[in-house]
Amino acid sequence: MKYLVTGAAGFIGMHTTLRLLAQGDSVIGLDNLNDYYDPALKTARLQRLQAHEAFSFVRLDVADRPGVATLFEKNEFDGVIHLAAQAGVRYSLINPHAYVDSNLTGFVNILEGCRHAKVGHLTYASSSSVYGGNTRLPFSEHDNIDHPISMYAASKKANELMAHTYSHLFDLPTTGLRFFTVYGPWGRPDMALFLFTKAMLADEPIDVFNHGKMQRDFTYIDDIVEGVVRVAAQPATANPAFDAATPDPATSNAPWRVFNIGNNQPTPLMAYIEALEAALGVKAKKHLMPMQPGDVPATAARVDELDAWCGFAPNTPVEEGVQRFVDWYREYYA
Repeated sequence: MKYLVTGAAGFIGMHTTLRLLAQGDSVIGLDNLNDYYDPALKTARLQRLQAHEAFSFVRLDVADRPGVATLFEKNEFDGVIHLAAQAGVRYSLINPHAYVDSNLTGFVNILEGCRHAKVGHLTYASSSSVYGGNTRLPFSEHDNIDHPISMYAASKKANELMAHTYSHLFDLPTTGLRFFTVYGPWGRPDMALFLFTKAMLADEPIDVFNHGKMQRDFTYIDDIVEGVVRVAAQPATANPAFDAATPDPATSNAPWRVFNIGNNQPTPLMAYIEALEAALGVKAKKHLMPMQPGDVPATAARVDELDAWCGFAPNTPVEEGVQRFVDWYREYYA
């Protein structure tokens, strides 16, 4: 298979690309290498990919409409895995235009490329953030998601709606994957595990929001990649039992699907910190703070739909995943 992976120098993008290359696929990786966080980390990830003959890199912003159109015109992709996006809930309160440019304009450029090139399947990153103000746990793909509480969440819900339109109008198979709090080696420096580790090793306090009364379905990167690769290999199909009179938010009469990818083992934030303390051999100094705007107190994923679709459900214990991250962090930062 020949894949286009957008956001290839990103956390999930690098790991996904390495997995595709390892199974014999060829990959064109797209990334704009922006400075939302340390570009040196993105460059280091990219160097790992460029060691493979079946990988080629294109530096391009998905919001560049002519550039994306030209990329699709010059290549025949069997599948597209779209992971490029402006990430982060908190940053969306500061710079909402970045989310419009990357997550909305960029996404329609990818959709148009797939449509005109007749790509066999578009797999794209959504987010657990789409569940917004929902409080019934665990979150199910069959739940209503009409109440996002951040611009980031709204942009990801918009992606699912835009994808559905293209699946309906142009018979383009699209699958959205709602990632739940991804962590692991080569992770994003703006994520809690990275921030906590850096602060604890410097003997500085860590910011613990909602006074520690948080719960997350922390999902290890290898499990995310396994789900992405399996789903990408199995294009979405229409649900023959779909009833337009009582529409199911998880399926469609078009070739469109959405799936949760979460660990299905929601962990209290304090237990996550304890796992990090054990891995580092350092006791955290906690700075307890109120809840941040745009954040939610708890997430948990139902993954039975993903398991039924591709025979996989994430299962890496938090203690194991955190230890692997710490081992990488100590080696990378010496």
